[in-house]
Amino acid sequence: MAAELAAAAGPDGIDGGPRGTGHRPDAVEDGVEDASDASDASDAADAADGGSAVVEFILVGTLLLFLILGIIQVGLVLHIRNTLAADAAEGARHAANLGVPASEGGPYAQALIARTIPGRSDAVCTGAQVDGPGGTPLAEVTCRVAVPLVLVPLGDGITITVKGHALKELP
Repeated sequence: MAAELAAAAGPDGIDGGPRGTGHRPDAVEDGVEDASDASDASDAADAADGGSAVVEFILVGTLLLFLILGIIQVGLVLHIRNTLAADAAEGARHAANLGVPASEGGPYAQALIARTIPGRSDAVCTGAQVDGPGGTPLAEVTCRVAVPLVLVPLGDGITITVKGHALKELP
């Protein structure tokens, strides 16, 4: 009997049975699979993936947490930098007044920084008179502060240095 079936089937294993040419006896009829085979495959896949959602959540959650903390840290550093620049410029304006020595701009800026950025009493500001373009006298205040990176563990911190300039009044 097997020899008769093999003889009836062509070289590619397709028989010329009652359904006509091209009928494959092991093919899925009308696109319907055997339901027990599909559920067995799905159960095996579920068993292999068990607990992977928890691991993926932890990995993605950790990355998102560091990304959010990094964005907040950048915002804090930019806030401190902008406040330092404003205070250095204000110190330079104070030092530019007639009758005020240029060196007074540094302590004035330091006092402003202590009021505007709480906990930043470690800022160091210096004032000096410098020559600007064409020999124009300028009051220059340079402020430097170390900002710790507390939200993102990328080292000890960064040092921010800003300068403020103002045209020195002459008698």
